[in-house]
Amino acid sequence: MTADPRLILPLDVPGRAEAEHMIERLGDAVSFYKIGFQLLASDGMALARDLKGAGYSLFLDWKLLDIGATVEKATAAIVASGACDFLTVHAEPQTLKAAVRGRAGDKTVKILGVTVLTSLTDADLAEIGYGLGVEALVERRIGQCLEAGADGVIASPQEAALARRMARAAGRPDFLVVTPGVRPDWAGKDDQARAVTPSGALKAGASHLVCGRPITAAADPRAAALRIVEEMAGA
Repeated sequence: MTADPRLILPLDVPGRAEAEHMIERLGDAVSFYKIGFQLLASDGMALARDLKGAGYSLFLDWKLLDIGATVEKATAAIVASGACDFLTVHAEPQTLKAAVRGRAGDKTVKILGVTVLTSLTDADLAEIGYGLGVEALVERRIGQCLEAGADGVIASPQEAALARRMARAAGRPDFLVVTPGVRPDWAGKDDQARAVTPSGALKAGASHLVCGRPITAAADPRAAALRIVEEMAGA
């Protein structure tokens, strides 16, 4: 058994050397990697370009949020780099529309809207000042992603079914539902408040799963990744 392209592993490490060591340990068990802020701050873009050149898929989880013109230009630069398959922006209408404009019709880069961070609960949203709970806010932002022409959303596995229903109703069967917070039964939930198992997320309507610590913290990361791949195949 080898990699499932629906499984995305976050390279949440300080630098390139640590990332390359993890990639080497995983071998053919993972083909899709996510680069976030931590690695971006060191050598993330150069690594992304090199990994794309080696045949891997890359998810730049940068959660862009700024005035529309800035997001549009940043998206254009990322698309021009050729180092990205998925790019995240916050699911706010102005930001979503700017990112879609910025890619200038290049559908090889998928724009994903971040609905509500998986570490947040209804109580957290109330403390921030939102008048909506998690599910209601996620629903609103999924609708805004569909309206803006984005390619998908980042949503917890517990909202995957909602996203899939809304996408089908909008005539978007290709809409991506990328779910972080995926934790197999044999792993701890860590800081994911709304975690679901890999098979549970897929059955709910997820198209891709982001799973990190159950794999990277394992004594044998490759074996852990393949254990998740096996569960995904069974779903």
